[in-house]
Amino acid sequence: MTAHAALDEFAFLSDDARDQGAAVPSVRRERLELDGDRSLSALLFGGGRPDAVFVHGAGLNAHTWDRTIIDLAAPALAVDLPGHGDSSWREDADYSPERNAEAVIRAIEHWAEAPVTLVGHSLGGLTAIHVAALRAELVAHLVLVDVLPGIGGSGRSALAPFYERLEFGSVEEVLDHAVAFGLGGERDKARRGVILNTRTRDDGVVEWKHHMARILSESAPDSRPLDIDDDRDARALDSLTIPVTLVAGSRGLLSAERIRAFASARPDHDAIVLDAPHNVQETSHLDLARAVRASLSGRN
Repeated sequence: MTAHAALDEFAFLSDDARDQGAAVPSVRRERLELDGDRSLSALLFGGGRPDAVFVHGAGLNAHTWDRTIIDLAAPALAVDLPGHGDSSWREDADYSPERNAEAVIRAIEHWAEAPVTLVGHSLGGLTAIHVAALRAELVAHLVLVDVLPGIGGSGRSALAPFYERLEFGSVEEVLDHAVAFGLGGERDKARRGVILNTRTRDDGVVEWKHHMARILSESAPDSRPLDIDDDRDARALDSLTIPVTLVAGSRGLLSAERIRAFASARPDHDAIVLDAPHNVQETSHLDLARAVRASLSGRN
């Protein structure tokens, strides 16, 4: 299986930076070998070892953070979760937050300057909670992007109908499909995400790069995803003694009541609500970058 012909995965960065009135960051793709002949892929932005680490949600990849990291204007690490982007797929289809945390811990140890500000969106946020619970010395501040324990199933059920179709004749067909489901925003904006999240096989068929498409689809024979243990995620979050910031989208998956409950749970919790859908990082990237920057400056 191959990527799109003649595609430079960083080709969109200069346009993004221009639109955002920012400098184009230096970036390179890195790979880390894991147990069982698997590998973890990530993007390293800027020079030196970063102390800001970003973990994407289900069905996305490290490039979902491009705009946020451009606005951050600081060294950063964006990880492709197992089964996503350029990271290896798991035969057991275990992409639970606890299992994903093992890989993210390895990534922080290998590439970052701990303790880090760990930023996680959706499934990546639940994963980040377990990273902080398992290895407290690696995380100084946790930023959860439109996720709290208890909503994992909501996001999964919403995606399942979208992935009933797994193969397409062209990128334009994938775009038609995404726009029909209201994903990715306007067509021109959705194009970038579709190109970076699909690949063209040797037979010319375009398919999703991530394994979640196949394990969420009833039309594929792959193993079904394991259920997310909401109680375990909640206990892990409650065990944390570090500052936690929630950045929620006003049109995302969290209700106003859930956000208020989170904010009142502990005095070191912060809750920020932005005018954004679930993928806050792709529409309100500047405000999200400011929240991440505040967490970094607060401990320097």
